[in-house]
Amino acid sequence: MRALLLIFLFCTYFLQAQNPIKQDSITQLDEVVLLDALKIQNATGIVPSDVISAKVFQNYSPIEMVSAVNQIPGVYVLSGALNTNRITIRGIGARTLFGTDKLRLYYDEIPVTNGTGSSTIEQYDLENLSQIEVIKGPKATTFGSNLGGAIILTPKKALGRSTNFSNNFTIGSFGLLKNNLSFNHYDGKLRLGLQYGHMETDGYRQNSNFERDGILLNTSYQISSKGKISFLLNHIDFTAQIPSSLGATAFAEDPQQATFTWRASQGFEANNSTLVGISYHYKPSEKLENTTSFFYNYLDKDEARPFGILEEITNGFGFRTRFSGDFMLCNTSASYTFGGELYKDEYDWDEFRNLYEENNGNGSLKGDQFARNKEFRRQFNAFGTLLLPLMDTFSAQFGLSLNKTVFNFQDQFNSGTNNRSADRDFKTILLPSLNLNYHFSENQSLYANISRGFSNPNLEETLTPDGVINPEISQETGTNYELGTNLYLNDKKLHINAVVYQMNINNLLVAERVNEDQFIGKNAGKTKHQGLELALNYTLDISSSFQLNPFINYTLSNHKFVEFIDEDEDFSGNQLTGVPKHRITSGLQLRIFNNFYWNTTHQYVGAIPLTDANTLFSDSFNIYNTRLGYQKKINDSFTIGIDLGVNNLFNIVYAQSVLINTQGFGGREPRYFYPGNERNYYGSLRLGYQL
Repeated sequence: MRALLLIFLFCTYFLQAQNPIKQDSITQLDEVVLLDALKIQNATGIVPSDVISAKVFQNYSPIEMVSAVNQIPGVYVLSGALNTNRITIRGIGARTLFGTDKLRLYYDEIPVTNGTGSSTIEQYDLENLSQIEVIKGPKATTFGSNLGGAIILTPKKALGRSTNFSNNFTIGSFGLLKNNLSFNHYDGKLRLGLQYGHMETDGYRQNSNFERDGILLNTSYQISSKGKISFLLNHIDFTAQIPSSLGATAFAEDPQQATFTWRASQGFEANNSTLVGISYHYKPSEKLENTTSFFYNYLDKDEARPFGILEEITNGFGFRTRFSGDFMLCNTSASYTFGGELYKDEYDWDEFRNLYEENNGNGSLKGDQFARNKEFRRQFNAFGTLLLPLMDTFSAQFGLSLNKTVFNFQDQFNSGTNNRSADRDFKTILLPSLNLNYHFSENQSLYANISRGFSNPNLEETLTPDGVINPEISQETGTNYELGTNLYLNDKKLHINAVVYQMNINNLLVAERVNEDQFIGKNAGKTKHQGLELALNYTLDISSSFQLNPFINYTLSNHKFVEFIDEDEDFSGNQLTGVPKHRITSGLQLRIFNNFYWNTTHQYVGAIPLTDANTLFSDSFNIYNTRLGYQKKINDSFTIGIDLGVNNLFNIVYAQSVLINTQGFGGREPRYFYPGNERNYYGSLRLGYQL
């Protein structure tokens, strides 16, 4: 693999970036270093969402997608490792022990969330993205109406008519080595983007090596003035060791250590995933257009755990179609969207005993098989919205979505009375939404939302302790109320976005740990999610060559159990587990002569309740990161850029992720904490060439 990297570095003599002044000659290199070149695109009409792109990405290292997403108010990603992330939006998903669920993840508007609602954002490379859009809460009618909302990842594309190459090479602490090679072309009809990335690191903790290779092909061709066909291929292959979580004593003594059993078994996971999609966009007139996509998703995963070796294969496929158009209503132009999305997957998993204790210190060793299962999952979403401009300054968007989910579980290991095969057919659920938007002026608006949402139980939550599908488990449902304002003041130099919301959740899904490797789910109560989200940023033009951008984002999460009785204990009124009440992200972005930048960010995370009884909390922490860079245009064809950065500037010991309600087995201490990295450094060299 290092030989490939040397070849790529050699190829950078042919790489390019274009003049950052002309709009049709902007390249990916310029976008990452200096510009927010593309106008931020919102995929949801008047439904409010947060979109981050180059300006936010530039605050963090090329491997820090989590930090970039955490800059959004109301969104918090708990990251136990590069391959262990849990996304929470307004507290939804905080009770999920491992991974991300209760939201929908889309890659170029192709759904990549599996049949039980689990998403893996770590499979995608930040350097391959042009923007990340986050819709908070269930108001995203056209993207699933999940309680957590939706995240839409948009891959990079050529900007303007151009043919260019670029390469970004990064080295850093803990043996970090990352390279991203990119080719982009657009000639007015053919748009072609091809990226190859490699990353490897030894990791901060014991048993935390990580290696990933990925290739992205994103191309489209304008067949006619009315039709365009697109093709997307994203392949990721990564292997990651797992240090696992630590108890309070071990965390205080040595946060670099891995959990003993995971270190002894050399626990790891290996993922090989492929996403293929083909879509056709047709616009027969100015008043009607349609985009239809067909896609296939494949995942081959092996995970060696101390308590067993898991082998998984998931085959998913489906289609998504969306129509949109305009029509005249009472001498006013109204607009609509409608469509549907079908996702089906087949999940096969086999489990084997791990004989690492008999393997002479060589780590995991596959033993006898003790489980073989298959689950078929099917989920259908239909949606429609109607946007009515009731006045010149006031508009309303009505939405309705329909969801139908079916699980079919097959036990292929046991037979006779021990067989656990079962079906679960959830009721069809209708989810309405209403969005209102009032413009005081071109740059000042007020918006409101009322919407219904749902979350399906994940695989573990659907099963009883005996491994049989639980016929009593229900979907979580909830209602979201939201009021916000979007203000641009002082000639658009000051931007203020403020939101207050309340979300009421019924049939709260609770994951209960019944032994070291098994969790079950049950509906145990109600929660109330109240919060305030505030984002302010200011552009200060000190001179024609000197610009300063301070920003601050604040999140207040007043999330509580309304009714929650678990094992005869009443937790009603307690703070929701796994959610910090206060979070702040702030920073300064400095730009000089359009060539040099220096960005510094600060993140504060308040104490997180670790138990439903609120008897144990994590410590709050403050983390500072800084990054500076310089770009120079050598001639009309060549551009060079250099970046240097420091993460955790003051070397704070903190928990970057936590588990909730965990238990100790065999007399061991409960393991709540995933340590964050100590102070670490990185540097990048970017080269570009325009043909």
